[in-house]
Amino acid sequence: MHLSPHTPRRLHLAAASLALLFTTTSWAAEGSQAAQAQARFRQEMAVCNSGQSNQDTATCRLEARNALAEARRGGLVNEPENYQRNAKQRCAALAGIDRSACESRARGEGKMEGSVRGGGILRESVSVVPAN
Repeated sequence: MHLSPHTPRRLHLAAASLALLFTTTSWAAEGSQAAQAQARFRQEMAVCNSGQSNQDTATCRLEARNALAEARRGGLVNEPENYQRNAKQRCAALAGIDRSACESRARGEGKMEGSVRGGGILRESVSVVPAN
């Protein structure tokens, strides 16, 4: 294989071009995430100001600002795995059948009534345990 004296320089230029492309793509993704976080913040503030949230206005605005700050740090990730992990952590203090019942309620199984606005959601599951 014959290499011209310009080949190393071309390889460096190609590598630099790829690096620039990946950096630009990364900046665009970060910019998109920041724009999404800002749009979400505006939506949340509109809900706060309309009185349609389940909180008093001052608390709602504080939570919206805190959520925006956390999103900017990359800490707000809305992924199903997080919900599952959190549910398991909440139920970890329980043992045996209580733990499995807790996990099934966290998955949405069983009966559910109430609302956040009404003060809470009651989740109920019934387990039949045979007599000894």
